[in-house]
Amino acid sequence: MKKTFFTLAVIAFCAGGALAQGISGGIKVGANFANQKFSGDGFDVSPSSRTSLHGGLFLTVMVSETFGIQPELLYNSVGSKFDIAGADYVYQLDYVTLPIMLRYNPVPIFNIHLGPQFGFLMSAKAKYDGDSEDIKDGYKGLDLGAGIGLGVDLPMGLGLSARYVIGLSNIAEEADAEESLKNNTVQLAVSYKLFGK
Repeated sequence: MKKTFFTLAVIAFCAGGALAQGISGGIKVGANFANQKFSGDGFDVSPSSRTSLHGGLFLTVMVSETFGIQPELLYNSVGSKFDIAGADYVYQLDYVTLPIMLRYNPVPIFNIHLGPQFGFLMSAKAKYDGDSEDIKDGYKGLDLGAGIGLGVDLPMGLGLSARYVIGLSNIAEEADAEESLKNNTVQLAVSYKLFGK
C-alpha cells in the first residue's frame, strides 16, 4: 500500500515536471491545531485541541501560469487532549506526511490548494502527569487525509499559508465496524523559497 502511494506521487511529479513552466522549492514550518473525532454507536466526541508543530520541505511545479502541483514532505505532530477531573491527558501522534496539493493561482501572489495527504505513523504516546506510555500498537500505520487551504507569496521568497486537513481514514487499529477515530488539523505556516521564483 505504501509503495503504491509513493509510486503515484513520483508519477505525478514527473508528469508535472515534464510540462513545467516554473519550479521552486524550499522549507516551511508552522503550528498545528490538532484534534481527533471519535464516533460509534450513535455518538460523536471531540476532545480539546492539541497545539503542536509541523515542518519540512516543499516543491512547487507550475504546469501553466495558474495551475501546478505542490508535493511536500513534512513532520507532523497531531493528536488531542482530554481534561479528566482537572487533569490533562495528552495523546501525541507523530507522522511523516506526504501532501500532494493541486495548486491554483488566480493572481500571481495568491493561491488556493487542495489534495490528498498520506501520513505514516512514526510514534504514538499517551502522556499524563509527567508519565508517557507508548500506544503505537493501537493505531494504524497509514492515515489518509484531504487538505484544502490558501496561500500568499510575499517578497524575498517568503510565504504564508493556512490549511485544514480532515482525516478520511479510521486510524484505530482495533475498532468495531461502527466505531472510528480520525485526525483533523488546522495548520498555519510560514515558508521560504530556497530556489526558483
